[in-house]
Amino acid sequence: MNASSQGSGAETISFAGRKLEWRGATRESAAGTVVALKLHTDRGDIDARFHPAPAGSATKQLGVVWVGGAGGGLDGPARGLYPAASEQLQQAGIASLRLHYRRPNELRDCVLDTLAGVAFLAREGATRVAVVGHSFGGAVVISAGASSPNIKAVVPMSSQTSGTELTPAVAPRPMLLIHGTNDDVLPDRCSRQIYAAAGEPKEIKLYPGAGHGLDEVRQELLDLLVRWIPEKLAK
Repeated sequence: MNASSQGSGAETISFAGRKLEWRGATRESAAGTVVALKLHTDRGDIDARFHPAPAGSATKQLGVVWVGGAGGGLDGPARGLYPAASEQLQQAGIASLRLHYRRPNELRDCVLDTLAGVAFLAREGATRVAVVGHSFGGAVVISAGASSPNIKAVVPMSSQTSGTELTPAVAPRPMLLIHGTNDDVLPDRCSRQIYAAAGEPKEIKLYPGAGHGLDEVRQELLDLLVRWIPEKLAK
């Protein structure tokens, strides 16, 4: 597949006193139904993988942005949870964008990258978006969720509490917190504290015996996400 570009108009994105100019995207290659992308900004490119909704999808306005932990990455926890969930949601007519931060572990920059992903999906027609993040990414999606009108659902998994001060502002968007009770990196009390601070609607799912990466409950988690996300975005 030859490289092609999306849009030409720049869009300025702001968060916590920092700005990012998003300048569109270049499709670099495709493997099956997954497209490798570069999202262009004035602060460098964001590496991403796009799972577009099938042509003519009745749910083309729905989308998901998936982000990783402090190290970034495209695949998420639980042995490739993000591509697996993206493929299933794509089959249901919902687009997904998996992105790798420009500057992993820098909260404000990672939130801006996530919001750039939301802006990309909007240009693709998806204006009702869920954001899903693991570990450090839990703080990223909480912050992003409180900052964009296009974000309609927030899913922090195995989240830290640092950087989650905007938790109350996520409401009335639904929030689903997910954590393993055997997490030796960030104990499940982190998600319980976030849950206590969150407004309604909110849910928390604690998986007994599961660790930080949620490998032990991969299938259960996958089933939960591909059910919960479309349900909440459709409302």
